[in-house]
Formats: sequence, structure tokens, C-alpha cells
Amino acid sequence: MRLAKRIAESGVASRREAERLIEAGRIMVDGQVVKTPVFFVTDASLILIDGKSIPPNSEEIIIWKFYKPRGVITTKKDPQDRKTVFDFLKHIDRRLLYIGRLDYNSEGLLLFTNNGKVAQKMELPSTGLKRVYRARVIGHISEEKIQILKNGVIIEGIKYRVFEIKMDERQRGQANFWISMTLQEGKNREVRKVMEYVGCSVNRLIRISYGPFSLGNLPPGDVQQAFPLETKKLLNILKFR
Repeated sequence: MRLAKRIAESGVASRREAERLIEAGRIMVDGQVVKTPVFFVTDASLILIDGKSIPPNSEEIIIWKFYKPRGVITTKKDPQDRKTVFDFLKHIDRRLLYIGRLDYNSEGLLLFTNNGKVAQKMELPSTGLKRVYRARVIGHISEEKIQILKNGVIIEGIKYRVFEIKMDERQRGQANFWISMTLQEGKNREVRKVMEYVGCSVNRLIRISYGPFSLGNLPPGDVQQAFPLETKKLLNILKFR
């Protein structure tokens, strides 16, 4: 496979970051400095970045669950010097890749892994991994509006389809209420956009599950390694290995 892809799958860097490292001459393969991204390697190739070898493909796949608080940005470095998710993970001594984003004002379950291939597959709509959110909504929503969202709507040329919406019957008819919403793709600001489409606004948004992983009782700002059975279930879903 291509060198940049192999590096991304190791979890050391994203493919784009790997290409920049290659162009900077910071990567060696079997003792040779490589300066072109059009370079192919095998599992037997010795790949060094700044003199350090990347993890082998056989490295154990680990998933971490993190409760991203509101007011924290999902990125490695922020030009505005805002707090990032990685500020909470400095005690984990390995390269981490986040799986799916949560915007600045959203909170809840954000997953990390040490394996780039797993991260890429989890974000593909074709895997069918569902994302479940709890949203506090201002406005009025009817069965008709719910059905519209389930059938799919087009906003600025992009189609959105909500897989499932549940509302507490005790809150029906109120102008400030909680709903549970299940998505299969997780497009940028999807929950907020579809609710705005039907005349509602979201003032709090929490992701409570992603595929086989749930937020549980994890408090904001905390991280924990997923249980082996959860990770095994994911790898079976992805048909990984």
C-alpha cells in the first residue's frame, strides 16, 4: 500500500499529515529517505519518522471513550488557543485519533483509537454505525414534522435523514423539551440543522452512543478505555481482521 496510508493506519499521523512529513524528508523506508507520496511499502518495510519506527500493523487495537465537555474544540491545535480535547488526554502515552467530531457547543461521547484504519471505517456511512443524541429543543414539534425528518430533507443541497426520533410523552406540547435522535451518518451540525428546518432550535446537545459504545456514567472531561467486549463487537461489525 502507499506509504502515507500505511502511516495513517498505524495511528501515528493522518494521511495528510503523513504526506507533509514525506515531503519534508522526515521519513525513511528501509534506510532510504522518501520524498514522494507515490511510494509503496509492505508489512515487512521498516518505516522511520524522525528516526523512530512506527507501530506494526499487529498492534492491539484500543478504543477510548471520552466525555467532551461544552466549550472544548475537537482538534489537535487551535489557532485561537481554545481548549482542545487533547488537553484532557495528555496522560495517554500514544498517538490518538478521534472518531467523528463534536462541535464546540456540543458535548458527550467522543471516541479515540490508536488505529487509523479503524477510525476511517467507523466514519463511513456504509458501516451503518448509529449515533444517538439527546437534544434539548426550543419550539414545537408535531408528528408531521417528525415524519418529514424521517423521510429526509434537503438543506443547502445536502440530504439529511433522521433514522429515529423519540420524545417523552410527558413533555409533548411543551415549548422546551428533550428528544432522542438516532443518525446513521453524523454530518456537520446535523441535529441542529434538521431541527432548525422544522422551526426549532437546540440549546443543548449530548451524544450518548456511537455504534456499540455508550457514554454511560462517564462524567464530563473524563476518559476511559472501552471494555474489550465492546471493542470486539465493533471489530466484528467492521469485519476487521
